[in-house]
Amino acid sequence: MKRKIITINEEKCTGCGQCIPDCPEGALQLIDGKARLVSDLFCDGLGACVKACPVDAMSVEEREAEPYDEKKVMGNIVKGGKNVIIAHLKHLKEHNERELLGQALDYLKEHNIDIPDYESKQHGTHPEGGCPGSRSMRMAKEIADATSHSTSSVQSTLTNWPIQLRLLNPNAQYLDNADLLIAADCTAFSYGDFHRKFIKDKILIMFCPKLDQNLEQYVEKLAAIFSAHTINSITLVKMEVPCCGGVEHVVRKALELSGKSIFVKDYTVSLRGELI
Repeated sequence: MKRKIITINEEKCTGCGQCIPDCPEGALQLIDGKARLVSDLFCDGLGACVKACPVDAMSVEEREAEPYDEKKVMGNIVKGGKNVIIAHLKHLKEHNERELLGQALDYLKEHNIDIPDYESKQHGTHPEGGCPGSRSMRMAKEIADATSHSTSSVQSTLTNWPIQLRLLNPNAQYLDNADLLIAADCTAFSYGDFHRKFIKDKILIMFCPKLDQNLEQYVEKLAAIFSAHTINSITLVKMEVPCCGGVEHVVRKALELSGKSIFVKDYTVSLRGELI
């Protein structure tokens, strides 16, 4: 499958850093006076950074994307030197990609490359180097039974972060063998028992088919998820309003693009907060 990804013309880049805040995935960092794509893994190819570049040093290219291979990526990372290696290793650590971090360290050992001190605070991510809110996390915690009659507050059953499709890393390991819950934004506010009924034991993905732009990018991102991971099931939750039908449309198109056949269960929530 082809996917879009950012490319940077190093000769044109002045290191102004104006592109950094416009990368919500945290894929760009300012290293050695130049903007760098720290890892292909986190670039969604939407090109928000391209518009921010005042010297036209950034562009989006489309190329065939193989299943992600950390060691192949490391082959390119090491060419950038010690600071780029540090940024990449720290990037994987902060996104809780432990398996990929292990593969990256193995690559350095196999090629007799010194492993730099990527955990030191002095090598912290550039203050503008991405948003902590887009950091992929699998929350491992005890989930309280929401059906309990305890007088304590109801506990969250959310097990992943981020939950917005716009920010989601399609290569996040928690997507392996997952049961997906793909929901329209408003459903969580409209249906009072949303956590117990829908989120528990599922990976949550949310978006708004009416207000979000570039739904075709969402189709491509979901297709990449379906292609790269074994997905056990998909649960759709949408509102009864006509525009919410876009949730099902995006998922169906993504399934078609990926060539996968995955069981889909569809729910609709009324404006009164009831399941139809």
